[in-house]
Formats: sequence, C-alpha cells, structure tokens
Amino acid sequence: MLEENGRVVRLESGLVWVETIKQSACSSCSAQKGCGQRLLAKIGDGKRMEIQVDNPQHLEVRVNDEVTLGVGERSFLTASFLVYLLPLLVMFITAVVAQGYGLSEPKVILSAVSGLTGGFLLTRFISGRISQSCSYRPVLLRRI
Repeated sequence: MLEENGRVVRLESGLVWVETIKQSACSSCSAQKGCGQRLLAKIGDGKRMEIQVDNPQHLEVRVNDEVTLGVGERSFLTASFLVYLLPLLVMFITAVVAQGYGLSEPKVILSAVSGLTGGFLLTRFISGRISQSCSYRPVLLRRI
C-alpha cells in the first residue's frame, strides 16, 4: 500500500476531504544539478491538493486532523499503465500498421499522431469506467 499524509479539510456524509501537499523527491536526489526532471518537478512542488477519500473503517476524524491515506499498489500500477504506456503503445502499433501497409512517411507520422490521440481518448474512456471502483480511490488508513 502506498501511503501519504494529509490534513482533513471537510467532512460530507461518510466521505472525507483531505488536503495533501505535492512534494517531489528532487531535494534528496544526488543528480539535482544535471537533471531536467527537476525543472518539471519544481512546477508543482508545494502545491496543495484536495482529494476525496473513502473511510471504510469508519474512523472518527474531525476537521484539521492529520491522517494517513493509502492506495493499493495494483491500482497505482494500473493507473500508471493507463496514463503513461497505453497512449504510446497505441501510437506505436498504429505507426507500425501504417508502415506495413506501405504508406508514405508523412502518412505514417499522421497515423502515429492519430494513434496517440486515440490512445489518450481510450485512456480517458477506461479511466472513467474504472474510477467508479473503490479499489482505485484513496482510503483513510489512520489518524496520526
């Protein structure tokens, strides 16, 4: 289970709204100066995010309580696959098929871009369907 700490900001009929602070791991990395990822991480570093959390154990929490949230590893890996790999996989397959049909290079590139767009749309469709599943939502684990 992947865990993150946060602060309860409001309560609504069995649901808990928790504020977390996005933090990057760049501050503890030894390759800080030579890494381009650090610039991207700085954009959202320190940004406050408010998320809805399930409370399956019916823990007694109040506003401003510090809590620990959790998301299952399988759910995290599935979501990562959908967001990062599926669009690229669809793009690659579309480009290979277009190349196999003997299309010219500009048409193969256009096919690849179309495949990438289709991959993003497929990701959106699938994520919309699986987001209803409780296993993909963070849960309240404990009070700190």
